[in-house]
Amino acid sequence: MPATFDVSPEKEGSIVNYFYGQLTQTPAEVKGVDLEGQTAIVTGYNVGIGLECSRQLLDLGLSKLILAVRKENKGKAAAVELSTGRDTPEDTIEVWKLDYSSYDSIRSFVERARTLNRLDIAILNAGILKGKMDFNPDTGHEETVQVNYLSTALLAILLPPVMKAKRSIQQKAGRITITSSDVGAWAAFNERDENPLLPSFARTGTTDLFERNCVTKLLVQLSLVELAKRVPASVAVINAATPMMVHDSQISRETAQSLLGKAKEVFRRRVGYTAGVGSRMITDAAVNHGEETHGQYLGLQKLKPMAPFVYTAEGRRVGELLWKETLAEFSFAGVEDILRDIGK
Repeated sequence: MPATFDVSPEKEGSIVNYFYGQLTQTPAEVKGVDLEGQTAIVTGYNVGIGLECSRQLLDLGLSKLILAVRKENKGKAAAVELSTGRDTPEDTIEVWKLDYSSYDSIRSFVERARTLNRLDIAILNAGILKGKMDFNPDTGHEETVQVNYLSTALLAILLPPVMKAKRSIQQKAGRITITSSDVGAWAAFNERDENPLLPSFARTGTTDLFERNCVTKLLVQLSLVELAKRVPASVAVINAATPMMVHDSQISRETAQSLLGKAKEVFRRRVGYTAGVGSRMITDAAVNHGEETHGQYLGLQKLKPMAPFVYTAEGRRVGELLWKETLAEFSFAGVEDILRDIGK
């Protein structure tokens, strides 16, 4: 059933509304949830939102945490930090290699996940904000599109079968939460009329990397709608959530080097949440609520509209084209068969 909202997507997605919520509301600590016996994966850098979501899951009694990181030495340092002061078994936290720039790394990671006794929660938090245009040497895609959209989408497609295989043990559906952002509503998305769509993002003429970041968040929302149509909520409840503006996540470490970037960091520190506070919204989306959040977007710990474009006829057309091209991109992984079988 489509979600209903008490605010229009246009109003909810406005810059004014964004900062009004940022300045007037603080998400509550996530409490009253018992994760004892459960296993979770958290992807992303070893600081910021990923680290704080991991901390909060452990605070809720999580029995097994998989930190999925690109740099294992830094992941191990994060594991030590998370373990400090906790009376937990030594094997509670594991650090696994996961490089979003490599499809092979993602597939190897998912195969390793199949060895887990159970998989209850996956928080797909990895993302980048580039300071310059880079291209993935293996796929040819612009790196922001590769990491923020394509690799996130591949992992979101490959994990539900793992959760389905553990369903008899877990006795309930898994949860997959993707870290997203309201900036998807701010994307000019000048590529919307391109066909094919994905190759158009590799054009070197694009220099506005903030716009490119906004577009990738919109692409995630468009694909979330399509993915939720194909993965039953009884297998995995898949949603997205925003941590809002966070001033200490380090995602802007590349863009903060310029004069304009430094000025933005001053503003971010004055207005943004700490990662510990912003991550409450991601943790909440992963452990609270029910099937009503399947294929939906959350902010400030409640359902909210995605970018207005998602709900338009043009948005549905582009979303279907994007999904078709995404499945073709992942044909090497047999994703069409995976999605066909997941609903059986």
